Amino acid sequence: MADYRGGAFMMEPVGSRQIFIPEHFTEEQRMMAKTASDFVEKEVVPRAEEIDEMKPGLLPSLIKKAAELGLCSIDIPEKYDGLDQDKATSMLVAEKMAQNGTFSCAVGAHTGIGTLPIVYFGNEEQKKKYLPLLGSGEKLSAYALTEPTAGSDAMSIRTKATLSEDGKYYILNGTKQFITNAGFADMFIVYAKVDGDKFTGFIVDRNAEGITIGPEEKKMGIKGSSTTQIILENVKVPVEDTLYEIGKGHKIAFNILNIGRFKLGIGAIGGSKNLLGYTVKYAKQREQFNTPLAQFGAIKDKLARMTTRIYAGESMAYRVAGLMDESIAKIDKNLPDAQQKIIDAIEEYALEDSIIKVYGSECLDFVADEAVQIYGGYGYTAEYPAEKSYRDSRINRIFEGTNEINRMLIPGTLLKRGMKGQLPLMDYSGKVFKELTSGSIEVQADGVLADAVRAAELAKKATMYSASVAIQKYMANLQKEQEVLIMMADMMIAVYAMDSTLCRVLQLVSEKGADKCAVQIDVANCVVADCADIIATIGRRLLGASASGDELKKHIEAFDRGVPFFAYNTVAGRRNIADRIIEDEKYNL
Repeated sequence: MADYRGGAFMMEPVGSRQIFIPEHFTEEQRMMAKTASDFVEKEVVPRAEEIDEMKPGLLPSLIKKAAELGLCSIDIPEKYDGLDQDKATSMLVAEKMAQNGTFSCAVGAHTGIGTLPIVYFGNEEQKKKYLPLLGSGEKLSAYALTEPTAGSDAMSIRTKATLSEDGKYYILNGTKQFITNAGFADMFIVYAKVDGDKFTGFIVDRNAEGITIGPEEKKMGIKGSSTTQIILENVKVPVEDTLYEIGKGHKIAFNILNIGRFKLGIGAIGGSKNLLGYTVKYAKQREQFNTPLAQFGAIKDKLARMTTRIYAGESMAYRVAGLMDESIAKIDKNLPDAQQKIIDAIEEYALEDSIIKVYGSECLDFVADEAVQIYGGYGYTAEYPAEKSYRDSRINRIFEGTNEINRMLIPGTLLKRGMKGQLPLMDYSGKVFKELTSGSIEVQADGVLADAVRAAELAKKATMYSASVAIQKYMANLQKEQEVLIMMADMMIAVYAMDSTLCRVLQLVSEKGADKCAVQIDVANCVVADCADIIATIGRRLLGASASGDELKKHIEAFDRGVPFFAYNTVAGRRNIADRIIEDEKYNL
């Protein structure tokens, strides 16, 4: 079978490819995960209050301790004293480090967006100079892109870089805003415009003359993380610390943000798992009307909904990790263009990265909100973990590109790939349009999840049909119709959740048998049922925004032929899921 292309899930039949699933982690990967989990449980969680109080030196010292265990060199090549692990391992470690929002944010900023620009875009001298120090924790890094007037619109930064008369330095002037780790970082990845228009990356030493670090921001959540301004006044940066090429800083920024989105999404899933564990234990202990909360149907429903979202997010994220690893493994590292090929392999899944970022961050927000509700009044107090998680989770929908920006990127990226011939999008949409308008719909499936698979296949057709109507309506002006793009994205996210969950469970059933996967089958059915509702509701809204009168009625009639009606008892299914979680007192699927 041909290599998988990013976005192909919209066109390929459910289960047509084997995907990487968490059940396939190797023993080495599980050991790395345990090292990360044990470290956070022993070193970070007990000091959560001190971290939030910003005890001087505590957070950087914890990152350095993590580095001593190899947890900061996962993505660094062995040649530069790193562990050079695959993306699945990297994501698994990021997930396990997410038990504390502040620490996760700080260590993620250092190992991810603070280090990876050099891993992927640094020259040989820069890699030799910086990567061993970053991996060991001897130097800590921060990523300085955002400015007071440039957030989501990164290309509008105003920081300038001017070559000195002797040609030895670039002189930087400007202000960076909301920079994570800036209060203690030893170095910064800074973006500026050379000659006012060439977007370029630089490696900047904290001790360079002319750098001023602003006061710490007082934040709603992740209170213990360092977030400050960086003011650059005639800062001299040696030309050898220019990162990649002049005028090509956008390639660094956007590719690193893709990885950052990916890591943020799986970190949010890890935080969701952790909070679900606390919440189910509380629900078993707390009694009302002489009955543990966990025995009430309304509470079981909440626990099950939390669980199914986590399972879907986990399935989506590790599927992409496996795809990246599969692509990178095929690259001959000895080739002169090997690094560029690796960058291209990562960039291939930018669409899925945005989906995972959106889904993961909103999953954590949902889990945190439901946790507060289950804890009741206690959930609103700082004595219990729900309150802190509720505050800490909110920033994730803003980090790494707001969820609105990422939603608009999702359909936009799919359309660009279709127009370039990288995906058979036009042929598929034409086939779907013909099927739904004529009523000759072909969807075949069998086996234990046959109904769910049929529903997911219909969901793809319904999504493609309504999106096609919108595209025909707005044509070149589609990029200006943000509400329409966001609706298209929500439908695509629902499709990816269904597709990834079903792929995972179908593989488990084939490996273990249906009788040993009963709870996972319930999870898959519930995910499909929930996502089918999203497709049906948003699809009609999308058509309403793209047509009117008799034309709209005609499109609704065709769309309804593809709406995935899914007859499944979600109440019984969710009770079964909740019973498993209550018994295990944690997420253990």
